[in-house]
Amino acid sequence: MKSTVYVVGGDLRQITVAELLSKDGFSTAKIGLSETDDNLSKLKNADIVVLPIPVSYDNVYINAPMAKKKLTLAEVLDNIAENALVLGACISEEVCQMLEARKLKYTDYYKREELIIKNAVPTAEGAIEIALAEMPITLSGSRALVMGYGRVGKILSKKLSLLGAYVTVSARKCSDFAWIEENGMRAVHTKDLIGHIDEFDLIINTIPAVVLTEEILCRVSDDALIIDLASKPGGVDFNTAKKLGKNVIWALSLPGKVAPISSGRIIEETIINILAETGV
Repeated sequence: MKSTVYVVGGDLRQITVAELLSKDGFSTAKIGLSETDDNLSKLKNADIVVLPIPVSYDNVYINAPMAKKKLTLAEVLDNIAENALVLGACISEEVCQMLEARKLKYTDYYKREELIIKNAVPTAEGAIEIALAEMPITLSGSRALVMGYGRVGKILSKKLSLLGAYVTVSARKCSDFAWIEENGMRAVHTKDLIGHIDEFDLIINTIPAVVLTEEILCRVSDDALIIDLASKPGGVDFNTAKKLGKNVIWALSLPGKVAPISSGRIIEETIINILAETGV
């Protein structure tokens, strides 16, 4: 008989996860995903507890926007059986300490390579959707800069190029320069961006560090759209950008916003892989 799984908090992605796990033969239940399912004492029955992306924004409350009331991390964790496996995403150091203090086994499924790679697709598509909605010109023929050539940068730059944009990618590695140019795009070293930044109609940052500083922002065209995909604290000096009147959109958690069902399917597949590897 397969394990009992409780999915706690989150959004439509987590509802999808629960539905798919049920179809795969798990006994599933939801807490904090509607105004009625908030009985935490039932967590004692769980063999596996699936927490959302991210588990918490403030290390105090579970990320549960659909719940009837706020669920504190402490009360959720206190109701989980000690022999249960906790699966969460973007687990902070503070939350790790809370889990370890309760001797709970846990895994951060957002660190899994297969999830990160597959999740890059809805992230890239979401960024393109924003660009199409916000730009006064077509992507075809536009001059686009993708900052960073990681997983999202690779997929995003390719999709922009296929849509007819003239794509430049900033990176730091010689191997990245070779791949960028091999894929028919222009490569620029990130440290040299200040000499090129005024050329672009669209700038999309994927680098998880403040790279669009005041010095660089001063040279960005006033007509350019900047989309920042980097997680907190982001890749843009937002205060300076606002003072300069730059058009900046900080687009966080795009998979959950633009493709929650696809994203939920990716999470469920990752969870199945984790359970197969751990023998649960």
